[in-house]
Amino acid sequence: MTYGHLGSILKRRIETKFRQFFIEPFHIFEMESSIVTPGKVFEASGHVDAFREPMVQCAKCKKKFRADHLLQEQIGLSDTETEKLGLPEIANEIQQNDIKCPECQGKLQRPKYFMTMFTTTIGPYSESVGYGRPEAAQGIFVEFKRMYEVARERLPFGVVQIGVALRNEISPRQGLIRLREFTIADIEFFFDPEESRCPMLAEVEEDTLHLIPAVNKLKGVEEPVNIRVREALQKNFIREEWQAFFMVLAKRFLNELGIPDDKQRFVEKLEWERAHYSSQGYDQEIFLHRWGWTEVSGHNCRTNYDLAQHMSHSGVDLQVFKEYEKPIRTEKLVVEPIPSEIGPTFKKDSTRVVAALKEAVVKDVESSLKENGFFMAGPFKILPKHVKIVRREIEERGRRFIPHVIEPSFGLDRLVYAALEYAYSKREDRNILMLPRDLAPLQVGVFPLVTKNGLPRKARAVQKMFREVGLLVEYDEAGSIGRRYARADEAGIPLCITIDYQTLKDDTATIRDRDSWKQIRVKLEKMPQQVCTYFLHKNDFTHISGKNTCQQ
Repeated sequence: MTYGHLGSILKRRIETKFRQFFIEPFHIFEMESSIVTPGKVFEASGHVDAFREPMVQCAKCKKKFRADHLLQEQIGLSDTETEKLGLPEIANEIQQNDIKCPECQGKLQRPKYFMTMFTTTIGPYSESVGYGRPEAAQGIFVEFKRMYEVARERLPFGVVQIGVALRNEISPRQGLIRLREFTIADIEFFFDPEESRCPMLAEVEEDTLHLIPAVNKLKGVEEPVNIRVREALQKNFIREEWQAFFMVLAKRFLNELGIPDDKQRFVEKLEWERAHYSSQGYDQEIFLHRWGWTEVSGHNCRTNYDLAQHMSHSGVDLQVFKEYEKPIRTEKLVVEPIPSEIGPTFKKDSTRVVAALKEAVVKDVESSLKENGFFMAGPFKILPKHVKIVRREIEERGRRFIPHVIEPSFGLDRLVYAALEYAYSKREDRNILMLPRDLAPLQVGVFPLVTKNGLPRKARAVQKMFREVGLLVEYDEAGSIGRRYARADEAGIPLCITIDYQTLKDDTATIRDRDSWKQIRVKLEKMPQQVCTYFLHKNDFTHISGKNTCQQ
């Protein structure tokens, strides 16, 4: 996908708005990590096993297709129905419904799974396997200890990463909707599962969300429930307060992009639809004229899955410590590793084994040793000789635990598409891109009425004046003034300033509004301050001068 001049600016403006909306008000930290990541990271996270899609190949033309997409397009199965199907069921559906290659009507071969992560090798001798990251989240989990230190070792806190993700799509299509290379914004919000209340819930609990919860989805009910956040939590439609909080923020954020509430909904993922790391997940969908209901963000409760997996595979302790107000003395069973046995058996992995045993539940270790004669601490087989289970009286000054995570994740390219669709309108056979003014790639157009008699020179001076106050300004002198207004409307420029002969007499100029086509005349010396106020505070167009307006 290639963005042109205006498209790249629009995308950056959406990223900036995302930062202003999610990062700055809530003191969420931003970081940046590598796109190509060592294979061990995604082996630990479960992506190597889970990131795959069913694929079929045409025996005649050899083209390859997403098998689930073919079933959806040719026999009308839903996403929910195809998510449940394994390869044998997909093959059966293809055979029973006589589904052919959509390109040449050739026979389709048996389906197989295709890994949707890009694979590469790392290093001059290609000894190590690496993957292009399919999400930005794992970079955050890998750096959790450092980010926790940045957060002054206090929960809750959030970390965001905005950047390129790669997915080796079998059949990318739908323009910005399905890409192999796209920009993702992942927020990982860490909190204590035993103190999971959101102190800012009061700010959002009266907001209404359009939900399709799993219980309704299983009954085939596709109409959203319009429900207040407080009630959604009471009915357990949303299980975590922090998840509800970020879902409301996501709805409001899309409002700021020009997408109204009635064109948004949140659809809960069923158990077999959820990602391998998710205990509850909602997709935020918006209605697009061409593509119907389309996901633009995902909201998942990842519990402590990722940190626990990385801790188990790396041997690095990713627990946090929370001190009690007063120490507690108690007796409890503990698993004590026996270093003299663990060292010779596991050698360089001894540290990882001990860390895994610290995380193990004592009852699980005890019962597994009795029933099976061993206990699996991650990938390590622990025998009775390696540990002893004893009762100790201990003084607990606090507790150690792995934080839980709420993840809002946004596809920024889809948000660009959505912003464009909802901004597009027509008036008197003209195309107008009515983008919110803070998203407009170009903010001001400066046009000399004609290209003679000193008007271009004056217009260039006005252009420079606006650039010096930080606005992006388009200078255009080609064609009639009407044609230039039309081009500006198509580019989404909110304000156009025309320099004419009266400007040379009294130092005033005409400002034209994109959305209403109204015009007002303003002194040039006051114009930068008034126009900046217009953009910063979203004042009405007529507020620029306070004078009567005239229709173009």
